[in-house]
Amino acid sequence: MRKVYLKPSRFIGTLLVIGLVIHFTVSVAAKKPIIPGADQTEKYLPYLQGKRIGMVVNPSSRIGSKASVDSLVALGIHIVKVFGPEHGFRGDASNGAHVDDSVDPKTGISVISLYGKTAKPSAESLADVDLMVYDLQDVGARYYTYLATLHRVMEACAEYNKELLILDRPNPNGYMVDGPVLDMKLKSGIGFHPVPIAHGMTVGEYAQMINGQKWMANGVQCRIKIIPVGNYKHSMAYTLPVHPSPNLNTQQSILLYPSLCLFEGTIISQGRGTYYPFCVLGNPDLKGRYAFSFTPVSIPGMSETPLFQNQACYGLDLRNYNLRKLIKQKRINLSWLIEMYKAYPYKDRFFDYKQSKQMGNFDKLAGTTALKEQIIAGKTEKEIRESWEPALSEFKRMRQQYLIYPD
Repeated sequence: MRKVYLKPSRFIGTLLVIGLVIHFTVSVAAKKPIIPGADQTEKYLPYLQGKRIGMVVNPSSRIGSKASVDSLVALGIHIVKVFGPEHGFRGDASNGAHVDDSVDPKTGISVISLYGKTAKPSAESLADVDLMVYDLQDVGARYYTYLATLHRVMEACAEYNKELLILDRPNPNGYMVDGPVLDMKLKSGIGFHPVPIAHGMTVGEYAQMINGQKWMANGVQCRIKIIPVGNYKHSMAYTLPVHPSPNLNTQQSILLYPSLCLFEGTIISQGRGTYYPFCVLGNPDLKGRYAFSFTPVSIPGMSETPLFQNQACYGLDLRNYNLRKLIKQKRINLSWLIEMYKAYPYKDRFFDYKQSKQMGNFDKLAGTTALKEQIIAGKTEKEIRESWEPALSEFKRMRQQYLIYPD
C-alpha cells in the first residue's frame, strides 16, 4: 500500500549537548522549534473542509494552547463524533476507570468511549463519518494503552473503508529502543504488538509499522495520511506542553515511565495517590530499610483508591534523579527493579499483582515470563539484557523501514 505523508525538513549544522536534566542532540544552525502536526493547520484544514469528521482525541490533543476539537469547530470544521481513549476525551477519568459514552457539554458533540463497553469504533459509530483524525500524545512505551487504541481505530477504519489522518506528535522517549520484545502469547491492552518496552517511534511511524507488518485482523490495511512533526528527530528533547494522562503529570514522570511502569505488576507502589506518580517507589514493609517515605491518598481524577492508601510507604525518591546516564545509555533502568526485589522481605508476594490490585500482571507488562524468573534467580542486569537478543536487534532493523524522522 502506498503511504502518503509529508516529509519533515532536515536540520543542518553542528550538534551540541543540552546540559540540563536531559541530554539530547539538537541542531544548532537551524534552531527551529519542533512543530507538532496538529499545529500545522495550513497542511490539513483544506483536506477537512466539507467532510464529516470523527476525532480520536484527549486533553493532549491541542492546536497551540487550545483543545484541537474546540479549535477546529471554531474554524468551521464539521466534527460529528469524538472518540475518547482511556481517561476520556476531556481527561477527567482515572487510570483504568470505565468511561461511558456521553455528549460533550461544551460543543454538543457525541462522544464515543473506547475505554468502556467497547474498545473499537463500530460500523454504526462510523456511519456518519467521512474522515477520521487521530491526535493523541504517546510516550513511547509499549504498555501505554493508546497504542492498542491506535490499532483498533486503524482496524475499524480499514474494515469500514474510512481514511485516517494522523496528526503526528514527538515521542518524548524517542531516543530509546530497549527492552524485551513482547511474546504475543502475553498480548493484552498493555502489550498489543511484538515490540520492545521502548519502541522509539512516533504515532505516525508506528501506524506505518502496523500496516506494513500486517498486524491487523486478516492483514487489512488502513488508508492513512500523516502530517509529520516539523523540525524533529528522535534524539531531540521534547517537553510535553500538556500531561498525556493524569498520572504522567511531570516531564520527570514521563521519562521514568518506561522503567517504572513494570512495578505495576509488583507489590511496590509507584506513587499513585500522590502528586508525583512514577517518580517514587515504596512499600510499607520496607520501613527501616529506606529513610524516604510517602503516603498515598485518594486523589479524584488521578487515583481514587491507590495501593496502600493512607499507609506510609518507604523506598526510593526519584523526583530529582538525574536522567543524564539513562538517556546517554539509551536504556530502561533495571537496577531499581533488582534493588527493590532484593530489599523486599516477603519475596513470594513481590510479583503478586492480584494482591497489589495494580494495573497488570507483571509478565504482561514485561512482555515475557523470563524477566520475573530472572529477577527471582538473581540474574545480573547484563545477563538479563543478553536474553533480549536477537529479538531486540531484529526489531531495530525492522523499525528502520517505517521511520519518518532520523534518529
